[in-house]
Amino acid sequence: MVKYLLTGLALFTCSVMTHASEDKLVIAHRGASGYLPEHTLPAKAMAYAQGADYLEQDVVMTRDDQLVVLHDHFLDRVTDVAQQFPNRHRADGRYYAIDFTLAEIRQLHFTEGFHLEGKKQVQNYPGRFTMNRSEFRVHTLAEELEFIQGLNHSTGKNIGIYTEIKSPWFHRKEGKDISKAVLITLKQYGYTKPTDKAWLQCFDYDELQRIKQTLEPQLGMDLKRVQLIAYTKDNETQTLQNGHWRNYDYDWMMTPEGIEKLSKTVDGIGPDYHMLIDAQSTPGHIRLTPMVAAAHRYKLPIHPYTVRADQLPSYVSNVDELYQILYQQADVPGLFTDFPDKAVSWLARHPQAE
Repeated sequence: MVKYLLTGLALFTCSVMTHASEDKLVIAHRGASGYLPEHTLPAKAMAYAQGADYLEQDVVMTRDDQLVVLHDHFLDRVTDVAQQFPNRHRADGRYYAIDFTLAEIRQLHFTEGFHLEGKKQVQNYPGRFTMNRSEFRVHTLAEELEFIQGLNHSTGKNIGIYTEIKSPWFHRKEGKDISKAVLITLKQYGYTKPTDKAWLQCFDYDELQRIKQTLEPQLGMDLKRVQLIAYTKDNETQTLQNGHWRNYDYDWMMTPEGIEKLSKTVDGIGPDYHMLIDAQSTPGHIRLTPMVAAAHRYKLPIHPYTVRADQLPSYVSNVDELYQILYQQADVPGLFTDFPDKAVSWLARHPQAE
């Protein structure tokens, strides 16, 4: 019941917070995840109401080939899967979404993200929505697209989608082609052209090239594609080399030469925002990395992730200062944030940033 009250509350505020920017974008990272559990429909409704330009969907696949909106391969960080299915973990102790059917995943109770300290569940962001309260569930990509399109119809807005294909290399290991399945679903809901309010993002460079060169031509599609950039040490992506899966090296993407190459193969980049700001920066003395100038030189849009008001770097004292650095000093055309309302408010107070 509380779920529907939250959704209703968010919709009630739709006419209050609006963002009419044609230049600077507010991308809701997993929805309004600073206020409600990430990737739940109530979190998406709140982000919509707060004036976000785009809502993000991370997509993984189930055992029965269904696409669900979930950030991780596994279920144990945000659900009670360990309690409901205690014997379904893999050797590493994790409960992988790909080992469960959609019907089984729908049984799980979704909550604010947590980690284990011993056997105790500890909330990752203590100031956010209280763990294990209210009623939230995992939903499918199709259900979210219908939800957003329904809101667009009822409000007269045209809020976009920003879909991430999660770890196609992992799904490939499991014998599944998640990229093709995602594209087919997006096409079914009318997202096919660069002019549509849709961005397609992925950390996997090789897969983005496959999408561009093979899958989209086969399906009659041509969406805007974004190369997400991770630190190599984070082991975000694996690539198949000589029959062996190896950690992907992202270092080349952080050089001016790498940015030039990316400008010819993708429509935008999504780096961790820390990659844009020199590590020696201090309050009032911000220096940008060469990545920023290179991206502007080659007219490659930067959509960095993820601005969190409750997890700030040492060189700012509040989230507004971080928005100023990214939107104004680095001149990024859009960014991902857990707090869409704060970004919308900052842009409204700084129209020159547009």
